[in-house]
Amino acid sequence: MALLNFKKRDAAEKAPVNPTVEAFLQGYSIEVMPRTAEKVEDFRALLPEGTRVYIAHIEGTPIEDMVKTAKRIAAEGYPVMPHFPARIIKDAATLENWISMYQGEAGVDQALLLAGGVEKPHGEFHSSMQLLETGLFDKAGFKRLNVAGHPEGNKDIDPDGSTKNVDDALRWKQKFSETTDAEMALATQFAFDAKPIIAWADDLKAAGIDLPVHIGIAGPAKLQTLIKFAIACGVGPSLKVLQKRAMDVSKLLLPYEPTDVITELANHKAANPDFNITNVHFFPLGGIKTNANWAIDNGGASAKPVNS
Repeated sequence: MALLNFKKRDAAEKAPVNPTVEAFLQGYSIEVMPRTAEKVEDFRALLPEGTRVYIAHIEGTPIEDMVKTAKRIAAEGYPVMPHFPARIIKDAATLENWISMYQGEAGVDQALLLAGGVEKPHGEFHSSMQLLETGLFDKAGFKRLNVAGHPEGNKDIDPDGSTKNVDDALRWKQKFSETTDAEMALATQFAFDAKPIIAWADDLKAAGIDLPVHIGIAGPAKLQTLIKFAIACGVGPSLKVLQKRAMDVSKLLLPYEPTDVITELANHKAANPDFNITNVHFFPLGGIKTNANWAIDNGGASAKPVNS
């Protein structure tokens, strides 16, 4: 079995790379957690030079573990972007301490600010806007502040199924981007269908929101794993892509790969150079190595690891 797997992998490596997809994957980012990062012996064997590595902060994870992971990844030469989930940060003093720890121990100068998937806030913050309003990131000289985007809405913010509160928040973040010295972008929740993603991105632009979009894409994984995460994360209409696949017996046991959605987005970008989706952000739900290897197979020079 191992020999068969090796041959299949070798054939994939020799398959021609789609140049449109290669261009679209240039500058992609990827997300890890402390426990998943521990399973990677050396990120330089998997990721291209300069890949931004987000570190997800799940409720209950000690800040010391987050900082340790950031320090390790930064030492391997990668820019690190830790999550700052508002609802698990007790107060401004805690926020300032986290910023100081990340900067002092890992040289961090960028962050993803989000509300966080916690029903009851641990303290005085409940939104990323409140974190921005403290001015602590600007005071610390952070160079990049990404905020969350939701191509299929967010039921935590708009439980009635509308997008009113999400839209209001995006307009606020757009105005904030005009006052901060930091670069800003929207890093989005993952989705599986290119059409609603394109429509959402176009609607943003029409509404005067010109923040670059780093589109969330789920990496290769078992279908059952993806459906579980998609339901837990509130993925909307594009979940039907997975449900349709689950009904096809010939595909049920095959791992999902993001080839179709990325190819469609890449083709749209190539035909519309001013399209506001500028980067791909991977959620490696099937494992970091699996995701990185898919990118290597499909991204050509854009995904060539440092140690290759």
